[in-house]
Amino acid sequence: MPAKTRAKVPNLSTLKCVDLFAGAGGFSLAAKRVGFLIKLAVENNEHACSTYQFNFRGKNAPVLQNSDITELSASQVLKESFGADDFCDLMLGGPPCQGFSTHRINGAGVKDPRNHLIYTYFKFVRAFKPSVFLMENVPGMLWPRHSTFLERFYKSGKGAGYFLFDPIVVDARDYGVPQRRKRVFILGVRKDVEVSGLKWPPAPTHGNESAQKANKKLKPWVACAKVFKDLPEEDENNISMNHAAELIEAFKRTPANGGSRSESGRVLDCHKYHDGHKDVYGRIDPSEPGPTMTTACINPSKGRFVHPRKNHGITVRQAARLQTFPDSYLFKGGLMAAGEQIGNAVPVLLGEKLIRALKPIAQSARRKRSNLRKKAKRKLG
Repeated sequence: MPAKTRAKVPNLSTLKCVDLFAGAGGFSLAAKRVGFLIKLAVENNEHACSTYQFNFRGKNAPVLQNSDITELSASQVLKESFGADDFCDLMLGGPPCQGFSTHRINGAGVKDPRNHLIYTYFKFVRAFKPSVFLMENVPGMLWPRHSTFLERFYKSGKGAGYFLFDPIVVDARDYGVPQRRKRVFILGVRKDVEVSGLKWPPAPTHGNESAQKANKKLKPWVACAKVFKDLPEEDENNISMNHAAELIEAFKRTPANGGSRSESGRVLDCHKYHDGHKDVYGRIDPSEPGPTMTTACINPSKGRFVHPRKNHGITVRQAARLQTFPDSYLFKGGLMAAGEQIGNAVPVLLGEKLIRALKPIAQSARRKRSNLRKKAKRKLG
């Protein structure tokens, strides 16, 4: 007779993570590096899903829900991804932020339906009951015109048994990322989780000269010069936009290492009435942290995204390096799709720093929750 196959028993000591609105997987990669097992990722963008699947393949590959998250049953997804014998330690996620964008003026964005995705995120928090959740968004989320969204989110957290820390605005430069990038993070912890040893947010590791004088432990901000050196010889992501001859000539006239469009002598019709944004068509200064990688980061017409010396926009690989993705991480879907995925991602190194600070309380909570489950099973005996 064939041998009986044993049912797979979940490792109850391993920290488990869920990543909602996972995108290309920057937050997931950070959690994986800190020691979490990614059990589930949810993402709706076709190209981002292809990227995630390619890079998170193998024995412990996460379950990837390539779905519109608003149409999913959180309780059903929980049952399918965790079963009855395990639970979620950490829930991550960065709901789309266009409605909260600081680039919008006056009351624009307030009625953007994407703003409500923070409540969809919390629907999963309520169902999965993670020990800790960490949500990322843009600083514009904290603008007064969006206060009702934030107030409702905090009220929901309290009602579901969570303590929510005040929102923090973090600049990636302060944690060793070679890029200027400010983002909001909201941390929620179950009220039965011990947080007395938690230092939140984690102390910055880097700073400018004035910050270093005030704190001798700080290292200087990381310049982005290395981003443009020693690129892999064979890399499908080491590609940039093809520019028209006129634009290439303008780039040739733009001073290296930080030159702006206005210095190239290129004047468009709109510049006759105002000088426009100086960063547009500008070169990156490699002696400083790079500019914020947006969803259009490989397009020089959208910001300071021209190579420091060469006459073209930065490549996908260079943009990925500014987000601290390793060179082994490949982005699928073509040039524009890859740039969008990179711009939407949480910088991997920043994610690591934040999640590492949360790991001890997640471990303590897992031990406590596992012991309670064991006692409950013995009683049912």
